[in-house]
Amino acid sequence: MFPMIESPKMARKAVSYCRFPPEGIRGSAHTVVRASGYGIDEGYLSNYVDELLIMCQVESEEGLKKAEEISGVDGVDCVQMGPLDLSASIGYLWDPGHKKVREMMREAEKGVLEVGAYLCGFARPHDGPINLKTRGYHMVSGTVDLGLFRNAAVDDVRKFKMSLIQGSDDEVGGSKDGDEKY
Repeated sequence: MFPMIESPKMARKAVSYCRFPPEGIRGSAHTVVRASGYGIDEGYLSNYVDELLIMCQVESEEGLKKAEEISGVDGVDCVQMGPLDLSASIGYLWDPGHKKVREMMREAEKGVLEVGAYLCGFARPHDGPINLKTRGYHMVSGTVDLGLFRNAAVDDVRKFKMSLIQGSDDEVGGSKDGDEKY
């Protein structure tokens, strides 16, 4: 996945990073990488292109204007919309649900789908997974691992702060298996 792709030229460059010469500029240490079975897969160079999934993130106003062209670049399999960065790039920091952001994304989505590339993105509170599927998205991320870790850490801090206010389980005759939770 390549972030902040804003033009067909950038998309072509991204594709070139994934392909061996002469079609691209990818390093040719194919005999020692996991994708080739560390050199065991003798047919790797003949079929590696079939195994690639090249995703370009479109997450700026410039990128959205050219999303259809980007998705038409040979080798680009999927365009991922980036609504948070997009909203920031057009003056609506942390407001991906703003009407202007949504309108621009809808237009770009149509262009990507007309070309035939896969469309993917993130479900958000104002734009859930069913909405995205209805608009033609092929892949929808409902949450990301960092968000889950953050929520767990915030919850742990909240519980700790509450224990300082209320006292620990041991002080208030809490559960006898308190130590067994971890």
